Amino acid sequence: MTTTARQWTADAALAALVIGVELAASLAAPHWHGAKESKPGTFGIILLVTSGLALLARRRYPGAVLAVVLGATLGATALGARAAWLGLIVAFFTAVLRGRRLAAIASLVIGYAASVVNASAESALLLAAGLVTLLSVAELTRVAAARAAADRRGREEATARRASEQRLAIARDLHDVVAHSISVINVQANTALHLRDRQPERAWEALTAIREVSGQTLTELGSVLGALRDPDGPAGGAPLAPAPGVARLDELAARARSAGFTVTVAAEGPVRALPAGVDAAAYRIVQEALTNAVRHSGGHAASVLLRYSDSDLVIEVTDDGGAAAAKPRVAGSGNGLAGMAERARALGGTVDAGRRPGGGFQVVARMPA
Repeated sequence: MTTTARQWTADAALAALVIGVELAASLAAPHWHGAKESKPGTFGIILLVTSGLALLARRRYPGAVLAVVLGATLGATALGARAAWLGLIVAFFTAVLRGRRLAAIASLVIGYAASVVNASAESALLLAAGLVTLLSVAELTRVAAARAAADRRGREEATARRASEQRLAIARDLHDVVAHSISVINVQANTALHLRDRQPERAWEALTAIREVSGQTLTELGSVLGALRDPDGPAGGAPLAPAPGVARLDELAARARSAGFTVTVAAEGPVRALPAGVDAAAYRIVQEALTNAVRHSGGHAASVLLRYSDSDLVIEVTDDGGAAAAKPRVAGSGNGLAGMAERARALGGTVDAGRRPGGGFQVVARMPA
């Protein structure tokens, strides 16, 4: 165990205090108890100082320090020091708190045996009661310290877990925003380059779409990155862009249409307001599914269907997967599909994705609503 500078300073101050109190009390004992009491002498004083200095290593070597302090205390007491037990009590508590309970109990037994050799029965009983009380207080202190340490670790782990979940959520949002918008921009840029000479008006339309999509993307990125800088959001919590939700699915469809992709959005069942988490997850799942359709399907059309029921929301995003698809897509592959599954799973839902027997690709998400 590494001792910090602050702990070292505290231990040095404690050692100095123990040495000072024990020396002062032992040297003053003859004045308190009469001339028959003798001072500890030079060797006794050396043992008292040794006992106090040993406490400097109590955190790193609690068992060894307890043994040294016990021996020094018994020796100093035998040589006439009448107040040499403070350092032993400190070493004893340290050993118990550091989990050296057997060593601590052994020190009590040894100290008790050495102290009652010439003591009366009454004194022996009083000393035994005092040592049992000391052991009980030390054990209660150890249990309280262990519980406090466990609570502190639990809070730290919970904080780290929340931070990790927030990072994953922000990473998913960044992926969804950037992937969807870059896909549209890429298609429009290719269109502008291809038609700039033959149909300049179409090229200008594509460039206009690029400007609009890039502006919307910057706004959404500002909202996502703002959560990193300030969890409360800018301007006292006012977001830079509207919160994502199913009410904005028409915007996603419009972006895909600007890339030459036909998209329809429909709903079935009793349409109603959704919980905030489900609402945002539904938007992001549709966004990622349309991004995949534009980038990978090789088709020209997709449909988005929201099925509302009493207990859940089912989202179906289907594309026509034309013959121009570069390669078949496998359900569960890629960061996008993994992100969709994570979003749904976090809310107690599921996502199934794969190619349809008749052609095309379909994503089906189910979430409790």
